[in-house]
Amino acid sequence: MAGLSPRSATVERASRETEIRATLTLDGTGSASVNTGIGFLDHLLTALTLHSRFDLELVAKGDLVVDDHHTAEDCAIVLGTAFDRALGDRAGIARFGSAYAPLDEALARAVVDCSGRPFARVELGLRREMLGSLSCENIPHVLASFATAARLTLHVDLLTGENDHHRAEAAFKAVALALRAAVARSGEAGIPSTKGVL
Repeated sequence: MAGLSPRSATVERASRETEIRATLTLDGTGSASVNTGIGFLDHLLTALTLHSRFDLELVAKGDLVVDDHHTAEDCAIVLGTAFDRALGDRAGIARFGSAYAPLDEALARAVVDCSGRPFARVELGLRREMLGSLSCENIPHVLASFATAARLTLHVDLLTGENDHHRAEAAFKAVALALRAAVARSGEAGIPSTKGVL
């Protein structure tokens, strides 16, 4: 909607395991600058950004000499926290979003509720141990950690697919499209909840 300022937040997180800085703008163009040190995670977050039409700058330095877990998890936490802060009180948003996204033979479904109640059920059925330098077990964990920090309800599942790269990427694209729908400005002034708060 013309005349409204972009919803944006910058979050920094530093621990003994990681140092991460992210700036997220919900009313963006899909511009992504992502450097986590984990190539396939960069790929997934870039796809998420592009298809949600958010703008994201994220830089991470993690203890990759240990493994990819801390970096992947903390990037998701920082991104989710930025999402939560950018949404503010969540007034005037559609709140719910759902989407299907195919990638060749893979088909993913995502359903989002910006409810203020963190919950995630992510069923991807990945079979490989790794995709690039990202552990496949961390892919659903990234989505769940994001949902928790973003204070939203997220359901993601793969309806079909054989190639794990396609399955993972389709899931992130479906989440992106669902998020785009959920944060869309509805034109209504109030908070979309019978409770009056999200």
